[in-house]
Amino acid sequence: MIQQTATAAPGRKSAGHVIVDSLAAHGVERAYVVPGESYLDVLDGLHDSPIQTVVCRQEGGAAYMAEAEGKMNEVPGVAMVTRGPGAANAHVGLHTAWQDSTPMVLFVGLIPFEHREKEAFQEFDPHQWFASGAKRVMVLDHAERASEYVAEAMFAARSGRPGPVVVGLPEDVITREIEPTLHPVIPVAGGGMTVDDWKALEAALKQSLKPLFVFGGNDWTVEGAERFTQWLEEHHIPAAAEWRCEGTVPFGSPSYVGPIGYGRPKPTVDLLEETDLLVFVGTVPGDVITNGFLVRQDWSKKNFIVTMDPSMRGRSGAVTYQIVAKPDVFVRDLVRMTLPVKDTWRDWCRRMRRQQEEFCAPQPAPEQDGPATMDTMMSELVKTLPEDAMVTFGAGEHTNWAHRYFPTNGYASMISARNGSMGYSVPSAVAASLNFPGRRVISIAGDGEFLMNGQELATAAQYGATPLVIVMDNQEYGTIRTHQERQYPGHVSGTQLKNPDFAAMADAFHGFGARVERESEIPGALEQAFRAIDEDHTFALIHLVVEQRNKAY
Repeated sequence: MIQQTATAAPGRKSAGHVIVDSLAAHGVERAYVVPGESYLDVLDGLHDSPIQTVVCRQEGGAAYMAEAEGKMNEVPGVAMVTRGPGAANAHVGLHTAWQDSTPMVLFVGLIPFEHREKEAFQEFDPHQWFASGAKRVMVLDHAERASEYVAEAMFAARSGRPGPVVVGLPEDVITREIEPTLHPVIPVAGGGMTVDDWKALEAALKQSLKPLFVFGGNDWTVEGAERFTQWLEEHHIPAAAEWRCEGTVPFGSPSYVGPIGYGRPKPTVDLLEETDLLVFVGTVPGDVITNGFLVRQDWSKKNFIVTMDPSMRGRSGAVTYQIVAKPDVFVRDLVRMTLPVKDTWRDWCRRMRRQQEEFCAPQPAPEQDGPATMDTMMSELVKTLPEDAMVTFGAGEHTNWAHRYFPTNGYASMISARNGSMGYSVPSAVAASLNFPGRRVISIAGDGEFLMNGQELATAAQYGATPLVIVMDNQEYGTIRTHQERQYPGHVSGTQLKNPDFAAMADAFHGFGARVERESEIPGALEQAFRAIDEDHTFALIHLVVEQRNKAY
């Protein structure tokens, strides 16, 4: 039971404590917070609750952790911040959740109700700030509705196309005493295939010579992903991953043919035009998949789209048929569909799989020692990884090595920001390690990205998170430099960096740090890092100094 406040009347609780009770009843296991005086009563409610309070070092880091948690679980991730500056810092996590379709609830402490419209300290309008980037924005003006607001927020975050919800908590409202009755959990509809949907998809597959599935989004379960993979393999049908969504169909599956997104290998670009039937599951043919709304825009193309968003927000090109269903429910119906396997399916799947295997094959070890490279780091790293290893990363050219080489073997084994948000790598790694203690979590960070939220290593140390963070230090914002060279050749401006000793930073944060500058040093550094993780139960960081302009592909 939640401890009552000292002034609470018998049988009553503060609205802040009821909010915590409601979150626990919804299955929330942890809340990522940066504390503020505006929501002290909620923090007090967390004190004796079953919910772990993870104190973060910046609101952007807290929001990223909650967003990552929403990607890994069926329950939305929860973050809590305070008023104007805190809410502003957390906005980056909301944008990530919006564009990545991640269920997340952000609680924001607000000024007292009576202080509104007076330019009070840290005052802002939550509706004006967040309405364009959240599924719902709610402000708790009536204390007795506290539990209802939690239930509505958790429902809204998960229903339809998942996304972020903001709940404002006025400082004085949450301290008022109310009856502690909890609002029941609101069930989320999963949709499903109708008889007409079934017949349309079955007919399209039977007519197709080169079918292709594209999977994505954060609305799967491990069981659903496994059943989907089994059905694809039984029918010798290939599947590609939405950008930064690898793992739903495992890396080693004969049906997995690679990622589709920025910087992708050419074979998967060609796939979109060559296939005569494209089935998107959990995602839509948006900007990144279609290379800026350029690929597969012919309205004669046959595209089936499986999504719980009736509006198909973000899609482009032809829509042959929409099936309104969450991925797991669609797969439940799909696996009942037994089709005769065509020789063209076998040949098509085998050809694309062979190209993927060539693409992800580790690079041969260099004959002579030289400057350290990410190719050698990934080659040595992959040798050490268990079957259930996870990878997290944010944005930048360093992520391409993870796309190419990291063996993602199950749903939510790759946690990343598909909106291209930098600073995501370390917070998401902390959240992944806290969610799956004992599991091998690797984070691939760039030097520019790492310094945006590297302070969350302090959070890792405080709560026993044990990721391995590999910082690729090429002394520049590499992605922007690449665009710059293409559009303004020879004019390098605004992209160069002078970096600190990241290994020393890791030591300062009470973790393990190693600096690597030569190829020959990589195996030993990995061995030491994993020893620190497994024996000392701390996080580890490898500062990998590489030359500029080296790319994964």
